[in-house]
Amino acid sequence: MRARFLATLVMAGALTACGGAPDGPAVSDADRAAGAKAHEQLLTEFGGAYSGDEATYVKRLGETIAGAAGLDSQCTFTLVNSDVVNAFAVPGCYIYVTRGLMVLVNSEAELAAVLAHEVGHINARHSQRQQSRSLWRQLGVIAVGVLTGSERLTQIAGAAAGLFTLRYSRAQEFEADDLGLRYLRAAGHDPYASADMLATLGRHEQYLAQTRGRDEAKSIPEWARTHPLSGNRAERARAAAADTGISDGQVAEHEARYLGALDGMLYGDDPEQGFVMGRAFAHPVMRIAFEAPEGFTLTNSPQAILVEGPDGMRGEFAGGPMPAGGPAAYTEQALQQLLRGAQVSGAESRPARINRLDALITRAAVRSGNEQVLLTMAVYDAGQSGYHFIMLSKDGAPAPLDALFGSFRLIGQAEANALRPRIIDTVRAGPGDNWRTLAARMASDDKLGHILMLNGRREDEPLRPGEPVKTVVYGTR
Repeated sequence: MRARFLATLVMAGALTACGGAPDGPAVSDADRAAGAKAHEQLLTEFGGAYSGDEATYVKRLGETIAGAAGLDSQCTFTLVNSDVVNAFAVPGCYIYVTRGLMVLVNSEAELAAVLAHEVGHINARHSQRQQSRSLWRQLGVIAVGVLTGSERLTQIAGAAAGLFTLRYSRAQEFEADDLGLRYLRAAGHDPYASADMLATLGRHEQYLAQTRGRDEAKSIPEWARTHPLSGNRAERARAAAADTGISDGQVAEHEARYLGALDGMLYGDDPEQGFVMGRAFAHPVMRIAFEAPEGFTLTNSPQAILVEGPDGMRGEFAGGPMPAGGPAAYTEQALQQLLRGAQVSGAESRPARINRLDALITRAAVRSGNEQVLLTMAVYDAGQSGYHFIMLSKDGAPAPLDALFGSFRLIGQAEANALRPRIIDTVRAGPGDNWRTLAARMASDDKLGHILMLNGRREDEPLRPGEPVKTVVYGTR
């Protein structure tokens, strides 16, 4: 989370709808203009571009795929500084891969499969067809439109949990898979990498479900929100690879080269956005922290922290400049932005003193259309800066919100200095190493489970001496 106040970037105007069947060139002049207009705004909204050798790797690999697809010099490939696991494409052949996805896949061929799939969406003109159905939208911090029907509420803080992107249909995913396999082969990559990549994503989703609890298991992972992972999609990809006549393992996937390129890459949260550590959040620059109760999950983004609680409760934590009128003026300003077009009733505010900070707690019923939710907002006065929680719930604000609001505090310099980023450390297995010995290096609570998921392996699979292995360690700020 960066220090920006309720940053909402409405992209619909930047990406003009151009519906209809996929006739004409895959990248038209209108597409290029729309993509170029959106590109810088997308980077600003979603953490910026990730620079360095890894970004160059993505660009060069993407260009080989674009060439194989007949799109020489027409595509722009960008590595995005987000730990969300996703990739997406917008008109004009602007293709984005998050660093969260890059560190998850295990070979150059798997990353090539991701890029080939996105180029498939471009050549099939799926973006344009989705726009014509009004599905271009921001994935807001909370999809509160589900609760209230309010488009404005859905946009309250930009894209916290994911990226501005499309949700494709199952048929479109299959079409992009088929086209991607064609481009993958034409570029000389292993055709089985598509199935391997889908299996990697599936393992990641299972790991999140296991480590974040039952509520998380019921939610839809970010990649699956926009690229539906039907039960047979990986099997379908493997069967299609077999139909090429090439046997599995016949073509090198270049695992060692790829894992070596990941060495030193940022893993997880960027220090500029603060750190989510389970149910806790701390920001070393803003010097703030809070902890959510049991049953809550936190997701970081450049603009805000997505806060999800029990029984469908959702909201955000964010901050911005404190106006001269203090918490009351801050609250009014925030609610004016949030509640435009909605009916508000029964609004009540009460002052509070929380961890030596003046605060204001506001509750109100919000109605939009036929739906009503309870909004609860806590605003904290930290001098020149203000911070807030905004939470929406269907059935009232249960007791856990008191614990959440009461946990916000300022932290000292020593505590801030102790917050360190994590990076990928690619190591070579020694003669006596196994998964448990290498897991001891991991900067993670679930050391063994994390290293196995990250490398796509089982504990009973032996390590070869000299084999490259991804580990996660603490870096320096």
